[in-house]
Amino acid sequence: MLKAERKEAILSQVELHNRVLLADLAETLDVSIDTARRDVKELDADGKLRKVHGGAVSLGFNSLVARNVNVFALEEKQLIAEKALDLLREGSVIFIDGGTTCLEFARMIPVDLSLTCFTFSIPVAHVLMTKPNIETIFIGGKIDPEAQITIGLETARQFSEIQVDFSFIGTGYVDPVHGLTDLSWDVVQIKKAVINASKKSVLLCISQKLNSHHRYKTCDLSAIHTMITELDPTHNRLNLFRESDIHLL
Repeated sequence: MLKAERKEAILSQVELHNRVLLADLAETLDVSIDTARRDVKELDADGKLRKVHGGAVSLGFNSLVARNVNVFALEEKQLIAEKALDLLREGSVIFIDGGTTCLEFARMIPVDLSLTCFTFSIPVAHVLMTKPNIETIFIGGKIDPEAQITIGLETARQFSEIQVDFSFIGTGYVDPVHGLTDLSWDVVQIKKAVINASKKSVLLCISQKLNSHHRYKTCDLSAIHTMITELDPTHNRLNLFRESDIHLL
């Protein structure tokens, strides 16, 4: 594979999953980790992504700006967010995850809707603070500087003391057999705590992530009440998920 082709493949993975590991890139591209690291370093220098320890993150991942033009599949994520708004009710207690799709959802919540909203995402909390009728409760703990969320035992413990009506969560990977998975063990542990603290968990996920999985498992698909993609719920790409008896929007 030529260097230009490798770089395009790297950008595709980073944009889709928001952050990737050098080890995974090396395996996918069938190159050494040193080669993957050099490619990522050059892409960082070209302003195409951001190099971080052990991997790379997309430029649009969890930005605090009002609207980031670098967000991958922004229109699809906005459509997912619009669908999710239909689940909100006056006075509900909800949780909003980190990630670009959940951030779009937070931005779209009507300013006149009264909610109590928990989050461990710094960008999501930043958006919610602009909405006067939302009581925002930030779940503290150790900050993951790449994902801009809090992680660790203290964060998980706080979720054991609450219950929300809906949790709106994202995932790096989702598959009808493997369920929800991710590349970070720490993130997976917090996602498990979120799901346990939720009456109903709602997955916000662009269709490009369907039928993919990684090494650390968050939960079986059966733990998710509703999955929202940009696709029509009757789309044939959702057939295997429909067999899992998950509600599709």
